[in-house]
Order: sequence, then structure tokens, then C-alpha cells
Amino acid sequence: MTQLQCSKRIFVYDEFIAEERRKYLVVVIYDIVDNRRRAAFAKYLKGFGVRVQKSAFECILPSSKYEKLIKGIPKLIGKEDQIRVYKLTSNADIRAWGTVDLVEEEEVVIL
Repeated sequence: MTQLQCSKRIFVYDEFIAEERRKYLVVVIYDIVDNRRRAAFAKYLKGFGVRVQKSAFECILPSSKYEKLIKGIPKLIGKEDQIRVYKLTSNADIRAWGTVDLVEEEEVVIL
């Protein structure tokens, strides 16, 4: 059996960047019973990040977009649905195995 190698680190958090420019790795996982609501929720999440599994998205967001993401969730789900949102900071060390595309973020600085 071939052993899978861990790909490169997915995200590096820089605590020395000013808060207004800082971005966070946000992981959203969900279990939505209704097919229509589940499709609408996945479409909503695609506006913020990339699907990494059938019911999981990774997003790299500044605080303002994170708040927008959070505000929109209650409008799209029912009381029997389960949603979890993880905002990862500081010492988060995330590694991936398999064929998932990694979240890449380029920062452009104009001087």
C-alpha cells in the first residue's frame, strides 16, 4: 500500500498584520436535511471560499467578510439543520492529505 504524503501547509496566520488587513481561515461544515436548502447553502458558501469535501468549505476572509458570512447563515437554514463555523487564528496548524485543492491567498502590496 502506498502512503500518501502530506501536502504543504494550507494557511499561515500572521499576527503582526494590522487587524483591518488580517485574514482568517474559516472552516464551515454542515449537515442540512433538505436538498433544496443544502444546494442554496452550498451556493452561498461558494461566494466565500472553496468546497473541500461534500459538506465542508474553507474560506480565507477578513473580519468584515466573516461577519457577512455569519449574518447570512440563519436565513438559509432550518431548525433541524446543523452548521459549524470555525474561525482559526494564532497557532492553527492545518495539513491536508488527498486530492483537495489548497486554499491559496496572494497579498498584493502597492507602495
